[in-house]
Amino acid sequence: MNEETNLSHEIIVSKILMIRGQKIMLDSDLAQLYQVETKQLKRQVRRNIERFPEDFVFVLTKEEFDNLRSHFGSSSYGGQRYLPMVFTEQGVSMLSSVLKSPVAISVSIQIIRVFTKMRELLLSNKELLIEMEVIRSKAAGQDERIEAIFNYLQQFVQEKNTERKRVGY
Repeated sequence: MNEETNLSHEIIVSKILMIRGQKIMLDSDLAQLYQVETKQLKRQVRRNIERFPEDFVFVLTKEEFDNLRSHFGSSSYGGQRYLPMVFTEQGVSMLSSVLKSPVAISVSIQIIRVFTKMRELLLSNKELLIEMEVIRSKAAGQDERIEAIFNYLQQFVQEKNTERKRVGY
């Protein structure tokens, strides 16, 4: 793997967006990472369209694209004549089979690793949320019991502070 294709996780993560409830990457961002022109990437996808069902790649609607552009500003996405293609994790994986350059293969591997790491983090966070909910449900009925313990302790402290008759020597 040569130096120019060794991308940081941060660069790749910054290119992953959420649209239609899915993590996707824009055709222009992928083309930049793969070091090809966007039109070349799209041409290869169209030539091999049987490899790219709708759950692998889809074209943004005008509303989605306008929303995306307003979110990021028009500097990097402005001036496009066509709505962008977006690729899901599976679509990115399939791209490595149609873009066969060493750079494309190397970058695809790195992107898939980032997607995998993101999925692992999401799953571990989900497990933590479930554990927190279990703890919260167990603690919900404990408020009165804890208050009763504090009241008992408070009475105990007050009794201890009052004068008592000494017994014994």
